[in-house]
Amino acid sequence: MCPSLLCFFFLPFRPHRSISLPKLRLNLNSSSDHQRNQIMARKLLLPFLLFLSLSSWLASADRFTVGDSQAWNPNVNYTAWVDKHKPFHVGDWLVFYYQPGMADVVQVDEAGYNNCDASSSISNYSKGRSYAFQLNHTGDYYFICSRGFCYGGMRLAIVSQPLPPPSPPPSSHNDDLSAAPRSCHAPAFPLLAIAATAAALLALLQSIA
Repeated sequence: MCPSLLCFFFLPFRPHRSISLPKLRLNLNSSSDHQRNQIMARKLLLPFLLFLSLSSWLASADRFTVGDSQAWNPNVNYTAWVDKHKPFHVGDWLVFYYQPGMADVVQVDEAGYNNCDASSSISNYSKGRSYAFQLNHTGDYYFICSRGFCYGGMRLAIVSQPLPPPSPPPSSHNDDLSAAPRSCHAPAFPLLAIAATAAALLALLQSIA
């Protein structure tokens, strides 16, 4: 036997059985990933909406080859060509095809058009084999060739009009099957693809909200 105080210090130490506690796992990464996805989706939304509006605008534009098969050359009746294809609207494209090194496309005012004078030109293009010009506002546009061919008829005058309002759907009993649409219009498929993409993006935003 030993004194109680000494026994307390010299008795062999027996560790208590460890008690296992359930581990608490804090899923902090999921919350941060969710916030990061929301921020990324919001950053992508504005550029996509801008792209959507731009694509819709481009899909409604027409593309015209000036002179058709005769292209941009002397001795072509461009007044008759304009009468054939008008009206022209804001956003439409005029594509000039010409012989490189022999012709150019000069935008001038009405006086420059009437007098075949390129001294006060608005723009001048002569590189390559073609030039695409977009009608970006309403009003009159005048183009000539400054290489001496303007007097041979190589000049163009057109009027750009505002975009027409969308036409209502035709009635089932009053369809005019003989009316041919303008051949230069973009097909409806890009608009359907854009609408489907917009719906998918909105569904994605709702799923991560």
